[in-house]
Amino acid sequence: MLQKESVAKPIYSLTPFTLLDYPHKSACILWFAGCNMRCLYCYNPEIVFGKGTISFEKTLQFLKTRNHLLDAVVFSGGECLLHKKSIAFIADVKKLGFLIKIDTNGSQPEVLKELIQKELINYVALDFKAMPENFEKITQSKLFIPFEKSLLLLLQSGISFEVRTTVHSELINKKDIQQMIGYLGNTGYTGDYFIQHFVNGAPTIEKLGHSFKELEKENLSTEKIKVHFRGKL
Repeated sequence: MLQKESVAKPIYSLTPFTLLDYPHKSACILWFAGCNMRCLYCYNPEIVFGKGTISFEKTLQFLKTRNHLLDAVVFSGGECLLHKKSIAFIADVKKLGFLIKIDTNGSQPEVLKELIQKELINYVALDFKAMPENFEKITQSKLFIPFEKSLLLLLQSGISFEVRTTVHSELINKKDIQQMIGYLGNTGYTGDYFIQHFVNGAPTIEKLGHSFKELEKENLSTEKIKVHFRGKL
């Protein structure tokens, strides 16, 4: 259980209602400040570089008013699993009766492992940024191996999860995506793989040129992995 009201305010902002972020469920989204990646196309630089404005305690007070009104709580960011008290906080939210979804870049496999062991999460959206040869350039980090560990953990867990990749045509092309699909297939992943198109004109960490949606013309699905396209992150 979390301690009484603390000075720390880990959450940048809160979206009180969404029908888009947890499959077939009503939810709210908690946007955690801070991230250990600096993805060039990131739409949330204010969250990545900003500071939180809402404490865990205030968030729990809000969630108690949403009992029986919302099905789920989505933990997003930034990277929601970076905070040292994230497991205790997720446990407190779970006790309120909500389904828990985690949006993660996969960089915290040990935290993810503990959440799985404690049966605290119901659904995960795992960001697959790139294969190793492009990963450091796109994310400005060396965190591919932790991502891979998270993917394997989820495959072994039995928890429902999806894999998604944001695509800017300057950074990832058809050949890259085909390699990524092949990699997922080799790990044993089956099911849906979501390609999220970069939204031109959005404020991002790095100034990028126009992104073209050429991939939608291609048949990228395989026998075991079905590729879907989303308009934006």
